[in-house]
Amino acid sequence: MIWDTHAHIDDPSFAGEFEDVLARMKSAGISRVTNVGYDLPSSRRSVELAQKYDFIYAAIGIHPHNAEGVTEQTWNELLTLAKQPKVLAWGEIGLDYYRDLSPRPIQKEIFIQQIKLANQVGLPIVIHNRDAHQDVLEIVKAHPPLYGGVFHCFSGSWEMAEILLKPGFYLSFAGPVTYKNARHTVEVAKRAPIDRILVETDSPYLSPEPRRGKRNEPAYVLEIVKKLAELKTLSVEDAALQTMQNAERAFRLV
Repeated sequence: MIWDTHAHIDDPSFAGEFEDVLARMKSAGISRVTNVGYDLPSSRRSVELAQKYDFIYAAIGIHPHNAEGVTEQTWNELLTLAKQPKVLAWGEIGLDYYRDLSPRPIQKEIFIQQIKLANQVGLPIVIHNRDAHQDVLEIVKAHPPLYGGVFHCFSGSWEMAEILLKPGFYLSFAGPVTYKNARHTVEVAKRAPIDRILVETDSPYLSPEPRRGKRNEPAYVLEIVKKLAELKTLSVEDAALQTMQNAERAFRLV
């Protein structure tokens, strides 16, 4: 019983073999997947998938790459989607200073606006943070999510993790935790409380070892669970159960 808490299985790279991807997921023991929006069309698709499949859940929101061009109509439609059954979170939202595809002031503005909207509709947030650690910390401190949040594919230091764990954020780990050069990520996963950790693939990106460089898919989240079990000296079954229970709390299902 494993939950891939962050994937993009609506991605075009899965076209033509979507049902095969789901079959492989089930064969690997992955019982739930959250499809995460990054703009309005992908948020719509996430909701549609959640309505069609009982094991798929949805998150809706605007990624920092897509922060430009957001209108009042965008917010209105996202608010409507947020109220649909099986929408568990507002995300992925945040800041990306690595690619800088949107101006940083606009990224910040859209990030803050979405925290406020998530608070308005009673949803936790899913945060994308790449090379923007200080600004992300300042924003979530000044505009705290009232219903909690998840730092997806956590890439910060242990010092940053300690700051985030105090107000109750969850840390989610993806393929990089299996990479040989991911020293900081491994340290955080090893030191963070087991009841505050989630697992994800971020499919079709960030495939874990030994599939690094190839297209990722939900079945491979099992490799993240195995790595976490190794770091925490747990059985794979116990790590799977714990992260499933964590996800249920993070997404307010219990």
